Amino acid sequence: MSLRRVVFVANAVFLGTITGCSVYPKLEAPRVMDFAAPSSEIRANQTRQLSLRVDTPYASDPLGTNRILAKPTPLEFQIYPSVRWRDAAPVVMRDLLVETLRDSQGFSSVISDTNPANADWTLVSELTAFHTEYQAEGIHAVIELHGQLLDNQSRKTLCATSFKVQERSESVAIEQVVEAFSRAGQELSESAVRWAGECHQPKP
Repeated sequence: MSLRRVVFVANAVFLGTITGCSVYPKLEAPRVMDFAAPSSEIRANQTRQLSLRVDTPYASDPLGTNRILAKPTPLEFQIYPSVRWRDAAPVVMRDLLVETLRDSQGFSSVISDTNPANADWTLVSELTAFHTEYQAEGIHAVIELHGQLLDNQSRKTLCATSFKVQERSESVAIEQVVEAFSRAGQELSESAVRWAGECHQPKP
């Protein structure tokens, strides 16, 4: 290599260092999003003397990841760039269910599957939708969950149902999209509270 070439390379490296430039582009740190704080006012008529464990919903990829998903067509998922959920979507949904069930005071104790304590019942579920869809009237956040309440002693299914909620986003901005997800999650968790409270109750 000639002396002139050596000097040119050395100067380029020096200038790149002092100006913060790099041959490789820096990846933008993703924004970390979460549901809004639960604001449910649903309260049970009485507290059932049962403890309830809420398992993290099962979800296959890409629903089981922390990426915020769109589904512009029935055949394709896309990812919102530079943004993600604070944790995997099933964990975000589990935490909301736990908090809403606790606030309702319908059970003597509500725990998540991270707690090693024993429980009388378990809410197991499968997350089958957690994405936005483009519909005629705009963008909608869609959450779909199939749930089962199990008796932990007999392992029998006491109740089973499916929930599907859609909430329209005010705009395409990610902040509005996440707010639509928050509203959909709140509505679904409140429906789950009502359903769990009525499960296996003696008929009048």
